[in-house]
Amino acid sequence: MPAIACSACGCTLSSDWGSQGLVAGSGWRADFRFDYFDQDQLRSGSDKVSRSSVSSADQEVQQYTINRNYNLALDYSPDKNWGIGIQLPWSNRSHATLAEGDSDISTSHDNGIGDLRVLGRFQGFNDEHNIGLQFGLKFATGKFNDTFASGPQTGEIVDRGLQLGTGTTDLLFGAYGFGALTPDWGYFAQALVQQPLNSREDFKPSAGVNLNLGLRYMASTTFVPQLQINARIEKREVGANADVDNSGASLVYLSPGVTWNINRRFSAFAFVQVPLYQRVNGLQIEARQLGSIGLHYIL
Repeated sequence: MPAIACSACGCTLSSDWGSQGLVAGSGWRADFRFDYFDQDQLRSGSDKVSRSSVSSADQEVQQYTINRNYNLALDYSPDKNWGIGIQLPWSNRSHATLAEGDSDISTSHDNGIGDLRVLGRFQGFNDEHNIGLQFGLKFATGKFNDTFASGPQTGEIVDRGLQLGTGTTDLLFGAYGFGALTPDWGYFAQALVQQPLNSREDFKPSAGVNLNLGLRYMASTTFVPQLQINARIEKREVGANADVDNSGASLVYLSPGVTWNINRRFSAFAFVQVPLYQRVNGLQIEARQLGSIGLHYIL
């Protein structure tokens, strides 16, 4: 039997420049973003759990999952009403777990491209073009057959929830709005639903929704401080190869950050995410904090 090693391996931060009102008009734009987070805190429900209190004779005890995620995004707007974005992730992920019944730790390490996302948008509902809909698909471009490289589980398939890809095509649908509260303060709000349309080899990933709310202080045109609240709510996985009991979560983060407008075309950003609330189903590991840095370029 493959070892089960499930946890939510994604970052909820929004660096969607279109939804934040930073897309001024037509043309091409490019983003590069790096996310780092080390999931090493064992949790059950909304509580921390000491590993010494859990016996591997009865269930798996995860040790850590270290995520280094790189995301390249290209965006094109033919006019102020329409736009389309393509996002391709590349991940480097290390994982260690003590599988049920084992006395030694098993480890895995995988890197490669993840699942490609194509997301269109329409924001022609009013003259300000500050309310929009998003719609698109996530495609099964990432591999999902990584195996453990060391330990008692060597050669066994790593849990599907930890693979670089899900093997499924997912529907993406959302809405957003942005604007100015005062001459110096701006806001944005965004909700994006991800719903798998199929299963693959007895596995269907979690359906979920990302919710983002942000403020930015625009008194300076060079350095723009931002503060976000990011939430992800996801259901349990489905299928014979899913870890139904230990999947699904509700996560809320506070995310302070800053954008540095280097010149008219080029900007950089950095954020830290700090958990405000974490509730998981079963026994899972979550991060104590997350970090993101990135670059934005108007072609």
